Amino acid sequence: MKRNVIFMSLLAIGFLLNACYYDKEELLYGKGTTTCDTTAVTYAGTIAPMMSANCNSCHSGSAASGGVITSTYTSLKVIASNGSLVHSVNWDNGFSSMPKGGSKLPTCDLAKIKKWVNLGAPNN
Repeated sequence: MKRNVIFMSLLAIGFLLNACYYDKEELLYGKGTTTCDTTAVTYAGTIAPMMSANCNSCHSGSAASGGVITSTYTSLKVIASNGSLVHSVNWDNGFSSMPKGGSKLPTCDLAKIKKWVNLGAPNN
């Protein structure tokens, strides 16, 4: 009888441990399986709206955080050209992780920024 109780207890523990398996929701339900389209990345249509949604609240106007302005093409081109834009949004060591105090941008957004920078950060 004691063996049966021990065996049943071990069996129940085995089932419970198996039930604690964690899956990624995006893989289970198809979220995140779409590809990132970087073929039509433009400043006006892609980058400027992204900066407006994630950066400009702190990085615009005369009191821009760190003196970095992301709300104008001219200022953004400077940080795109010197590499600090890509390194900051990628949260690379030696650079201030942006957005500060927020979550890292989605992988697709990072790919679009990198593509735009690699194209020479055109004003298109």
